[in-house]
Amino acid sequence: MLRYIGKRLLMMIPVLLGVIIIVFTIMYMTPGDPARMILGEAASASAVEELSETLGLNDSYFVQLLRYIKDLVFDFDLGNSYASKKPVIDEILERFPTTILLATLSVAISVIVGVSMGIISATKQYSIFDKIATSISLIGVSMPTFWAGLMAVIIFSVYLRWLPASGSYGWKYWILPSLTLGLSSSATIMRMTRSSMLEVIRQDYIRTARAKGQNERVVIIYHALKNAMIPVITVIGMRFGTLLGGSVLIESVFAISGLGKFIIDSINMRDNPVVQGGVLLLALSFSICNLLVDILYGFIDPRIKSQYKLSRKRGPKKNVEA
Repeated sequence: MLRYIGKRLLMMIPVLLGVIIIVFTIMYMTPGDPARMILGEAASASAVEELSETLGLNDSYFVQLLRYIKDLVFDFDLGNSYASKKPVIDEILERFPTTILLATLSVAISVIVGVSMGIISATKQYSIFDKIATSISLIGVSMPTFWAGLMAVIIFSVYLRWLPASGSYGWKYWILPSLTLGLSSSATIMRMTRSSMLEVIRQDYIRTARAKGQNERVVIIYHALKNAMIPVITVIGMRFGTLLGGSVLIESVFAISGLGKFIIDSINMRDNPVVQGGVLLLALSFSICNLLVDILYGFIDPRIKSQYKLSRKRGPKKNVEA
C-alpha cells in the first residue's frame, strides 16, 4: 500500500507541472497589462514601464516561466499579489478553508440525498418513486449551478425572505449555496448508486442471502450496498474535487469570500500570481482527492486489499539461473 501511495504521489508531479505551464501560458497570453491595471489608467507611461521592469514583466516568456517554477520548487514561493502586495500563499490559505467548508457541506448533502434515493430507486425499480427520482436527477444534471443559485436567491431570499442572499456571516448564509451545489451533485450520485445497486442485487450471493432467510434490510445494507459503493465512491471523490474548483460560480453568486471568488476577481484584475497559485492549489487538491479514493477502495473491497497484501508478500521477481 505504501509503495502504491508513493507511486501515485510521484505521478502528481508531471500533472502539477502541466497545470503550471498551461495556466502560466494562458495568463501570459491574456490581453491587458498588469502594470497598467495596478496603477490605473491615469498613470504615466514611464511609471507603467518602471513597474513592469520591477515585476519582471518585460522578460521573455521562458525566462518568466522558469523563474516562477524555480521559486515554487526551491523556495515554495508563489510570489506576491499585484493588488495587495501580500504573499500569494497567505492570501490563498486565508480563503481556502471557506471553499473547503462549502465543498464539504455540499458533498455531505449530495451523499445523503443521492445514495438514499439511489438505493430506494434500485430496490423499487420502475415504481412511481423510481420514475420521479430519475426525472428529478435528469433535471439536476442538466441544470447549470449558477442558474440554480440565482433561482434560489430569487425564490427564498427575494420573494419568501426566508434566507439571506449573500455573505457568510452565520450558519443561515450557508444553506442556499450548500443546497444549490449539493442537490446538483446528488443527481449524479443518485444515478450511479441506482445503476450499481441494480447490478449487485442480481448477483447470486444476494439470492443466497435472501434464501437463507435474512432480513431484506440486512441484505441491502450489509451485502449489496457495500459491494455497490466502489463506483459510487469514485463519483463522490470526483465530485468533491470538482466542487473545490466548481464553487467559483456559486461563490460569486452568493458573494462568499472563498478561493473561487478570489480567483475570479484576480482574473479581472490580471493578478497573475494569485490566479496561478489558486489554480495550482485546486489541482493539487483534486489529485489528493483521487488518491484518497483509491486508498478507500482497499478498506471497502476486501479483494483489492488482498491484492495489495499479495503483491507485498511476493515482492520483486528474481532471475534464477538454470
